[in-house]
Amino acid sequence: MNRWDYSNSGYLDALKHLTDLKEEGKIKSVALTNFDTKRLQIILESGIPVVSNQVQHSIVDMRPQQGMAELCQLTGVKLITYGTVLGGLLSEKFLDTNLSIPFAGPPLNTPSLRKYKRMVDTWGGWSLFQVLLQTLKTVANKHGVSIPTVAVKYILDQPGVGGSMVGVRLGLSQHMQDCNAVFSLTLDEDDVNKIQEVSKKGKDLRRIIGDCGDEYRG
Repeated sequence: MNRWDYSNSGYLDALKHLTDLKEEGKIKSVALTNFDTKRLQIILESGIPVVSNQVQHSIVDMRPQQGMAELCQLTGVKLITYGTVLGGLLSEKFLDTNLSIPFAGPPLNTPSLRKYKRMVDTWGGWSLFQVLLQTLKTVANKHGVSIPTVAVKYILDQPGVGGSMVGVRLGLSQHMQDCNAVFSLTLDEDDVNKIQEVSKKGKDLRRIIGDCGDEYRG
């Protein structure tokens, strides 16, 4: 279930109806999308058996680790992440590129790429993002994998995360190998420290944008 407007508690009524359907065996689970930490706690305290909350989460956007992950660990709710490779920005394709020069780099030719480019700009800008890509490439080369594989694995290893959705488009299958490689990759302490060092140089998106999903609520 998704809800943009928290001005009234109608979402609780809807979730209670979904809970009734679950108890009747008509649906298997009750899950959320883009609910913030405060509302997630209210929902759980209302006795709604939520199994997961789908949220935006990447090395650039670590907001889910600022309160929500702790709540999820305490209650057993899993975070299902999206935007984990920033629509493709976290990849070799955008390494060593300068998007400030017209036509100098790969085109931002999808709504997803344009959306996550704005997120990168808010976080720290393209220069810092290049440092992040270079760091991820170093880690990727060490393990014989790709930048997206490292980016996804890093988030899967975060507290509270139960899975990550990596988007694909009809007719494109070249990312299957990267996805499969995630399951055999183990990031060591040195890898994690290198990534964290760059990630922490970015701005606190929770302070600028708000909690998970607040960017959609205006």
